[in-house]
Amino acid sequence: MTIKSLACALPLLLVGWMSILVIVALLTDAAPAYVVLFPSAALLNDLPDTTSIIAASSYSVTLASDQSGVARALYGSGAWLVLPAGLPGCLPLPQQ
Repeated sequence: MTIKSLACALPLLLVGWMSILVIVALLTDAAPAYVVLFPSAALLNDLPDTTSIIAASSYSVTLASDQSGVARALYGSGAWLVLPAGLPGCLPLPQQ
């Protein structure tokens, strides 16, 4: 693999991975929390009432909610990018 092909493949891999995460956040309620990247002050003021802030920094905020459709509500409140947080990964957890 040449450097040119690697320089082309890595950004495409990143965009594909982020796209899958956005789709998972929008179509499922499997994530226990959501990370909003680059939140605005307007978003933080317009959060849905059922949403709790778990952690915050200057470039992201982590939110949790028991309601369904949290990612859609966050996009409706003005979020730029909502990603699922706390998912176990690709393999299902064993039943206990």
